[in-house]
Amino acid sequence: MPIFKQDFILEAARNVKVFFEVQMGIVRSRIPVPEAAEDRERLAARDREISRLKARLAAGGGASAGGVRPENLIWLFGVARTGSSWLGAMMGDLEGHAMWNEPYVGDVFGYAYYMRAGEQQRQRKDYILGDAYKEAWIRSVRAFVLGGVDARFPELDENGYLIIKEPNGSVGAPLLIEALPESRMILLVRDPRDVVASLLAAQRKGSWGAGDDPLADTDPDEFVRQRARMYNASFGKAWEAYEAHTGRKAAIRYENLRYDTLVELERVYTTLGIPVERERLREVVEKHAWENIPEKQKGPNKPRRKARPGGWKEDLTPEQARMVEEITAPVMSEFYPSLTTQSD
Repeated sequence: MPIFKQDFILEAARNVKVFFEVQMGIVRSRIPVPEAAEDRERLAARDREISRLKARLAAGGGASAGGVRPENLIWLFGVARTGSSWLGAMMGDLEGHAMWNEPYVGDVFGYAYYMRAGEQQRQRKDYILGDAYKEAWIRSVRAFVLGGVDARFPELDENGYLIIKEPNGSVGAPLLIEALPESRMILLVRDPRDVVASLLAAQRKGSWGAGDDPLADTDPDEFVRQRARMYNASFGKAWEAYEAHTGRKAAIRYENLRYDTLVELERVYTTLGIPVERERLREVVEKHAWENIPEKQKGPNKPRRKARPGGWKEDLTPEQARMVEEITAPVMSEFYPSLTTQSD
């Protein structure tokens, strides 16, 4: 699981609390109004949002009214450091498209359902995400997502497409797909060894992400072990959602996207059933190509580091590589069956 800042977690918790209050009908009709003008305006804005949510719920439990249609949502699931920013940027630049960059909605609900609550907790009658009442609260998840879409992307009409880049919220992918079964989905996978190597390089002293996890310098073997397990936890849920999803979906390997970008992107759109002119795809591919990124924005110690499959051989020790392979064996055997160190 990624580590989140305290202010983000508190804000997410507040948003979820307000939403469920609306769903359960326990929002009080009269709220004391403070003297400060800014506080009055804040509460007025909150009242307007509550009224809007109530109207949406009364109209059909979260169906989009005039905004992006649920079937035009495209979830991008997987794990961090797999090229999701690159893929999302290309898709988001197409006409009639936009990208929602990591809303973490999957983490909000996925953590509460899968990580925070065990099987015994989910069987409790009083637990808000209890299995016995899933049919009720899964509708709340649906309305919560669609409400966020409408509020943040008013420029998209019902014919627009929204790419929801959610690698760090993939733990909740099964719930999101269940809540929005008509939406589309992309499962993006990258060699776990390259992913872990990229995470390790990012946390090293002097790099762009240094400081979040000192194990990268003090105990790199343990860092590698923990990140490989996190890969399993996140990608495992994304994979589970992909297998269960009955709507339009596409699976893509980063390595194929990197070496034959236009063909792979065209295949994704064909599989998802979204018509896009090849020339428009070519334009966004060229715009976001690694070769066209300014030199000062890429390279060692930067988020755009290598974009070269197999770079893990320079970053991981043989023992670390084998450790990742063993921990992520299901992914390796399914997507990279001939690329383990044992077969080199």
